[in-house]
Amino acid sequence: MIKRMTRHGNSMALVIDRPILELLNIDADTPLDITTDGEALIITPVRDRKRRQAFEAALEKTNRRYGRMLKNLAD
Repeated sequence: MIKRMTRHGNSMALVIDRPILELLNIDADTPLDITTDGEALIITPVRDRKRRQAFEAALEKTNRRYGRMLKNLAD
């Protein structure tokens, strides 16, 4: 999907279509984290910090337990 920026006062705005907002469960009150990798703009909804920490802990545990096997499968 290609979008264009629109003027919003002295700033620029990006209009995100409703189906995408609904898919990501984003509304006008959802805080968004805007970052870049130097080439692309990355917009991510800010989610519950405890949920994110639990996910990262589970990922770390899985990598410790199965990391070597998963690397071998990838090669």
